[in-house]
Amino acid sequence: MRKQYRSPLMASIHETAEGLHAAGAMDKRTMREFDELCLTPVQPLKPKQIRALRLREGASQAVFARYLNVTTGLVSQWERGAKHPQGASLKLLTLVAKNGLQAVA
Repeated sequence: MRKQYRSPLMASIHETAEGLHAAGAMDKRTMREFDELCLTPVQPLKPKQIRALRLREGASQAVFARYLNVTTGLVSQWERGAKHPQGASLKLLTLVAKNGLQAVA
C-alpha cells in the first residue's frame, strides 16, 4: 500500500527524511517522528461514523466489505460497536473517509 501524506509538501519532506535515514544521517527515532508528522493520521472511528461513511459512499455492507477486504459480518459488527476496526482496516477506513471509496478500489 502506498503511503498517504497530509500534503504534497509533507510527501517531499518525508522522502528527504527517508533518504537521510537510509544514508545513516538520521536515527530511527527521528524517522518515526517524521512518520507521525507527515503521514495521514489514523483516528479511531465510532460505529455511527462508520455507518455514515458507508452510506455517504452509497454502498451496502456487502459492497463496503468487499472494498475493505473484510467480511460483511465484520462491517456489521463495526457499525453496531461489537468490534472496532484496527490496523490496516482502520487505515483503509481513514482513506475512504478522506478520499472516497474509489481510493481503495
